[in-house]
Amino acid sequence: MSEARRRNEIRFYLNDELVEARNFSPDLTLLDYLRIEKRLTGTKEGCAEGDCGACTVLVGRLSGDNLIYETVNSCIRFLGTLDGCHVVSVEHLSGSDGKLNPVQQAMVEMHGSQCGFCTPGIVMSLYALWMQNPAPSVGDVEEALQGNLCRCTGYAPIVKAAMLAAERGGQAADVLVAHRVDMREKLRALRDGLRVEVVSEKGQLFIPADLDDFAELYEEVQGATLVAGSTDVGLWVTKFMRDIEPVIFIGAIEDLHKWVESEGAVTLGAGVTYSEFLPFVDERIPQLSAFWRRIGGQQVRNMGTIGGNIANGSPIGDTPPALIALGAAITLRKGGERRFLPLESYFLEYGKQDRKLGEFVEMITVPLPDPDSRYAVYKISKRRDEDISSVCGAFNIKIEDGLVTFARIAFGGMAATPKRADAVEAALTGRPWSEDTIVAGKAAFAEDFRPISDMRASADYRLMAAQNLLERFYRESLGEEVSLTREAAE
Repeated sequence: MSEARRRNEIRFYLNDELVEARNFSPDLTLLDYLRIEKRLTGTKEGCAEGDCGACTVLVGRLSGDNLIYETVNSCIRFLGTLDGCHVVSVEHLSGSDGKLNPVQQAMVEMHGSQCGFCTPGIVMSLYALWMQNPAPSVGDVEEALQGNLCRCTGYAPIVKAAMLAAERGGQAADVLVAHRVDMREKLRALRDGLRVEVVSEKGQLFIPADLDDFAELYEEVQGATLVAGSTDVGLWVTKFMRDIEPVIFIGAIEDLHKWVESEGAVTLGAGVTYSEFLPFVDERIPQLSAFWRRIGGQQVRNMGTIGGNIANGSPIGDTPPALIALGAAITLRKGGERRFLPLESYFLEYGKQDRKLGEFVEMITVPLPDPDSRYAVYKISKRRDEDISSVCGAFNIKIEDGLVTFARIAFGGMAATPKRADAVEAALTGRPWSEDTIVAGKAAFAEDFRPISDMRASADYRLMAAQNLLERFYRESLGEEVSLTREAAE
């Protein structure tokens, strides 16, 4: 790409101000920029790992012809990801009369704040819900608050505040709603199709112009850190103090946010976020709907990408077991060359994947569940919402004339990589779908897995949990309601 097709600053709107940022560090977080550079200290730092929600802000971005606003964790969101966006901090909220925003007013009246540290982040989460859903249920409110931790109020007054704000309405007069068309046009005007290269004393960052430019760039800049949603890489910086430069930010590449359904499968770009894909899941893979809502909190689902969850190779990533059980495959790209790989073959050993230098995960192809098969995914974690899996199990089994004719079973948290349960599959296939077969299947888990003990679970617990998930799957397939003292998944 010629020098004429590049620029050396990012451009975005912060509240009502156009920002042109140059010469900043590739690992500068949005939270530090707001608090230190702009002195917008309403946004708080609680955990610095995207876990507590005290740092929640809204980021507006163009999606096709629409401008959408999403909650994000500014503590792990890098400034370099914001080119062409609109950042909204709590300081920008106000009512039509210049006083408190309706959500803020409801929080005051319902006594939704005590120490107040988490309150700005909670307000931003409820504000996003208030704009998008004028008549939420209590369940909707609770889902919107998954990524916000409050240690004082017990959430009851916060939920009441959300319901009161919804009852009063007033969205049409809100500044983001009233000026949405204007802001949409401003963001469109920032689009120039240029590659962005920002150089500072602390290194380089790049934002490719498009997918082909990214493929070219990644071959040129060997060893670059790829950042899509930053829900993982953000912690490399805030918790492990790792040097991540040079960085290529790929979250804004439009082609990576597309998907197409064809011939019983859906092929999606690696940059599709969990939130973007949720409507498709609800409509076409409803077996995943409840599980999908347990991937992180709302802020994490808005930022995190399906491709990133695969590419980092974590043995406890939520999506690989679910997708492996469906027979998913990935497309790896290097420059103009592509190769295709069954998803389970991508994971070689802990920390090692079948990805060559200069290759990246471009697409994921996921077969839709066979209408004649039984498919379910379960997640066990220490807390129900916004927690990492201790064990994640996915089952895809077909039964004909009372016999198991097909079985694909995959687990996370049980080995050094996401892994098929080959011995368990073999123990089930060709046998009657019965209690005796399940007993044989449970015994086969010890052949497939040698789980470790760590802070999330002991090896014995993991093995027993995996066995019990098979039994749960069996009993649910018979129409039985399984009662759990500690709910593993919904």
